Amino acid sequence: MRYRMISVGKINERFYAQGVAEYLKRLTPYVPWELAEGLEEKVPPRAGAKDIEKILMKEGDRILGLLGDRDLVVVLDSQGTMLTSEELAKCMQEWHLSGASRVNLIIGGAHGLAEKVKKRADCTIAFSRMTFPHQLAALITAEQIYRGFRIIKGEPYHK
Repeated sequence: MRYRMISVGKINERFYAQGVAEYLKRLTPYVPWELAEGLEEKVPPRAGAKDIEKILMKEGDRILGLLGDRDLVVVLDSQGTMLTSEELAKCMQEWHLSGASRVNLIIGGAHGLAEKVKKRADCTIAFSRMTFPHQLAALITAEQIYRGFRIIKGEPYHK
């Protein structure tokens, strides 16, 4: 099983990039990881709803183009199911038993994700009902997956 985090936006801020890199390094003993980022379209300053819909469709096509038929898709969205870290670890165990070749954790951009990406999702998870910048969401995702592996392996990790 492989894991990939797909972030529509780039992780540009140095402190976020360092944090994500640190957790991905910590995950190396548990699972092969990759990061795909920078799939976003430029948004014109006066973009209307139709413009944003077109942008989401293009971003959605890019995301779906990365996915294989046997890939498991997890969308991170504030409207998803809120889980404890232990419940996420249980989900991760189920993902490993699913027969999927890779788990894709998808983080949308400023305008969210295209509906077609959400429909492709095998599950949708929320870390909070609050909205986070995509860079912070990437850091939280990497940390929570790391925490999930520590829980699965019965290894100590602070609460």
